[in-house]
Amino acid sequence: MRLDKYLKVSRLIKRRTVANDAGRVLLNDKVARASAEVKAGDVITIQFGNKDVKVEVLTVQETVRKEEAKEMFQYL
Repeated sequence: MRLDKYLKVSRLIKRRTVANDAGRVLLNDKVARASAEVKAGDVITIQFGNKDVKVEVLTVQETVRKEEAKEMFQYL
């Protein structure tokens, strides 16, 4: 699954355009493009201002209900 779509489906971000901002999203400690492929076990770091959110991908699903979105990742 594309990184930008995963971030939207898992509700880590509100809009897919945030994943397009250069340098704001890291995938396995490397700057990632929105089209990067995400799989279980990957580590995603999102920079929100001066705060970093780091999560590990547990599952990848195309669609998920709001209540189940938090089961797709775990905070590190």
